[in-house]
Amino acid sequence: MAPPRKGDLSQEEKELLLVIGKGSAEEAGRLLGSKNVRVNFLDEHGMTPLMHAAYKGKVDMCKLLLRHGADVNCNEHEHGYTALMFAGLSGNKEITWMMLEAGAETDVVNSVGRTAAQMAAFVGQHDCVTVINNFFPRERLDYYCKSQGLDKEPKLPVKLAGPLHKIITTTNLHPVKIVMLVKENPLLSETEALQKCCRVLDLICEKCMKQREMNEVLAMKMHYIGCIFQKCLGFVKEQEDKLDALIKSLLKGRDTDGFPVYQEKFIRECIRKFPYCEATLLQQLVRSIAPVEIGSDPTAFSVLTQAITGQVGFVEAEFCTTCGEKGAGKRCSVCKMVIYCDRNCQKTHWFTHKKICKTLKEIHEKQELEAAIEKRRQEKKQKKDEAQADPSSKSEEQSESELEATKDADGRTEESVLNKEPTTPPARAASLPKNETSLAEVAIEKVQESEE
Repeated sequence: MAPPRKGDLSQEEKELLLVIGKGSAEEAGRLLGSKNVRVNFLDEHGMTPLMHAAYKGKVDMCKLLLRHGADVNCNEHEHGYTALMFAGLSGNKEITWMMLEAGAETDVVNSVGRTAAQMAAFVGQHDCVTVINNFFPRERLDYYCKSQGLDKEPKLPVKLAGPLHKIITTTNLHPVKIVMLVKENPLLSETEALQKCCRVLDLICEKCMKQREMNEVLAMKMHYIGCIFQKCLGFVKEQEDKLDALIKSLLKGRDTDGFPVYQEKFIRECIRKFPYCEATLLQQLVRSIAPVEIGSDPTAFSVLTQAITGQVGFVEAEFCTTCGEKGAGKRCSVCKMVIYCDRNCQKTHWFTHKKICKTLKEIHEKQELEAAIEKRRQEKKQKKDEAQADPSSKSEEQSESELEATKDADGRTEESVLNKEPTTPPARAASLPKNETSLAEVAIEKVQESEE
């Protein structure tokens, strides 16, 4: 079937575009039911209704259009943009995920040679970049839930596919968070289940590196999650409290500043063990991390996260100290320096944070004092600059100097009296009232007597 011509729209199709912008899903559904409306028609720029809905951030409209058969990979736009690119530009994570689940291709480039993830990064929509870079179709995991070749049973039990897929697609790569996800699901936290998951993650990693379109980012992520599963497996076998001991090990900070040394060393070791030494991503990670002393920035976790998820701007966002969850908003009530996403994370971290909480409190108070002093200094400087810019107004310093000049003048007057130089000429003294004249004469006489 020939693709629809650009700009050749029926009246109902024109009306649908208006409804997508300002109308309701019910109105759009009514129009889509008309025989005069094609779900993939193109406007004069080559945009489909789905592209319009994605760019405008209309979640309900996108769901409706996909149900009616909208082509998520239509690429007739004049500049080669796809629905996924428009979703990334809009900054709507839900729509971006929706496009990916509908089968959107992530490697397609537009007329300037950028993919959907690169376009989203270009306009600062880093959450959408993270969603795209961490997407893994459930169908690819379900492949391992079926017997292949001579295998008598599948490599991954069906009951483990859901929990494992949740971890694979997570955008939070903090090792404590991944261990928590394993701990929350009893199906995953068993020895045999962890072994099977590790095997599947290794196979996915290998496939990513050996396929025609090599995906080093996804391969590194599968390897990293596999390393955490291997560590979980070791603690489940050896420790009575199982994964709680592993979480404490990852969170334990050194006494001087609370930095989690074990966690840093573990992540560095995960990267070092990546089995494909020729990978460009591995070499970049090593160059970024190797020269950095443990305890300094950037940490291995921040470098790895930025490489895999595409997240930037760690300074602007707030991350939970315990599990690394973005958007944490609760601070320690004592030191005000450490952030958590909830009370459970605070309680989990308290065993190590209590050692440096008092020190951090002192640092915070010092910082607040310095900030207040700097603010006052800036305010004074601003007032001075404003006074200099407006010559007609007098600054406080000018007023003070005038006051000092007045005081000096008064001092000189008193001195002239003591030196028998009356400040008031004789004519002025004669015009004074009698009592004031007599007081002046008495003063002069006393000075003369003291000299004699």
